[in-house]
Amino acid sequence: MKKILIANRGEIALRVMRTCKDMGIRTVAVFSEADRKALFVRYADEAVCIGPPESSKSYLLGDKIIEVAKKLKADGIHPGYGFLSENAAFAQKVKEAGLIFIGPSAEAMRMMGDKLSAKHTAKKYNIPMVPGSDGAITDIKEAQEVAKKVGLPVLIKASAGGGGKGMRVVEKAELLEEQIKLATSEAKSAFGDGSVFIERYVKGPRHIEIQIMADNHGNVVYLFERECSIQRRHQKVVEEAPSSVLTEEIRKKMGQCAVDIAKACKYSGAGTIEFLLDENKDFFFLEMNTRLQVEHPVTELITGIDLVREQINVARGNKLSFTQDDLKIHGHSIEIRVCAEDPSNNFLPDIGKLTTYAPPKGPGVRVDDSMEEGMDIPIYYDPMIAKLIVHGRNRTEAIERMIRAIDEYKIAGVQTTLEFCKFVMRHPAFVSGKFDTHFVNNHFKPEMLNDASESEETDMIAAIAASLFSSNKAIKQVVPATTETTEKGISAWRRRKN
Repeated sequence: MKKILIANRGEIALRVMRTCKDMGIRTVAVFSEADRKALFVRYADEAVCIGPPESSKSYLLGDKIIEVAKKLKADGIHPGYGFLSENAAFAQKVKEAGLIFIGPSAEAMRMMGDKLSAKHTAKKYNIPMVPGSDGAITDIKEAQEVAKKVGLPVLIKASAGGGGKGMRVVEKAELLEEQIKLATSEAKSAFGDGSVFIERYVKGPRHIEIQIMADNHGNVVYLFERECSIQRRHQKVVEEAPSSVLTEEIRKKMGQCAVDIAKACKYSGAGTIEFLLDENKDFFFLEMNTRLQVEHPVTELITGIDLVREQINVARGNKLSFTQDDLKIHGHSIEIRVCAEDPSNNFLPDIGKLTTYAPPKGPGVRVDDSMEEGMDIPIYYDPMIAKLIVHGRNRTEAIERMIRAIDEYKIAGVQTTLEFCKFVMRHPAFVSGKFDTHFVNNHFKPEMLNDASESEETDMIAAIAASLFSSNKAIKQVVPATTETTEKGISAWRRRKN
């Protein structure tokens, strides 16, 4: 392949383009009218506007994207993640157009993209499964029988999607019918498929995923795990590798299960097998993501493997450039998703202009973004501004480095998740490694961010005052930071800060 079209936008488009440039491959960007001035558009060798801002009129137009690829004589299409990345019909059309889809086959995508189909495939290999229904729930009587068999509480899940859509926890039998109807309606609206199934609700689980890579010659390896338990609204916000709780024995068992699942569907390229780990350290298969994950950089930093480069090489028909025995875990890596969201208001998305934007730098810090000062946060897409990733010799060093990087990251104009992520890094539960997917519900309240901010402000003022006293300055009175006010009754320090 000498030219690749990236069927995506933002940071992932730019990240794929950079590896392409390393490999001497030309790139084509497709973009909506909202992204006309975006960095990934300017970085690409060629760029074509494919429609209005709405995804349904631009980034989800598979036929138009293929048409652009053929017109500009691209050899392949990289879908990134989101949008068309797990659309089997699109992958099939790319192949039929004589182009290379940089990802798994449409057949493998169909088999593993649907959660119920994936569960049936995994069952054949005796992969541990969460007890629940064998297929989609068709009536309330069946649902009641399953709930009675596995025991309440139960989890209703959409077969076709993710991100928490079509998902409901039911703790009382009398609420089952209502919640199934709500989950079915939401799944139908979000994914065009209202199929839902029921599983036993695993209390206090940890979300562990295994990165796999496979070629077209029968070689499959696992690149260890990622811990993704810090979530809000069932969506990840902090990820790390390796997990702080897995033993080497559990890691190998989970890794082998992931390899078996990939082999079962003749998988090719990068993929992720997701598991739940309970308080007894028993693990259960959850689903497979047939694409590159948002959090793939932490795996790259602990293994030294460029996953996008491997995706491209596999798509070219090459064998994997490494074996399982070649892979070692080097240090520890943590990633946070820097999103335009307001943690003090239930993480609601925020929009506006980035009046200040200065990413952190220094040893062990990586920022995957596609933003710059003065740009607007579009209302049409995911609110993620950037991914901030750090690497250290061990988990303690990685946490401290992340705190330093967060402090250096300067963003103004929109609310972000930076302070929340700093709260996570400092929380005893996270530091000790004793946390689960309920971290936000169990440990976080919006007012905690205001309390932390005021505490830091007070500490800083106290330090300045102490320094002035020690220098024998002629100070008759030091007014506490919390009482110093302007004519509007607002702290002068806070006014300057804001």
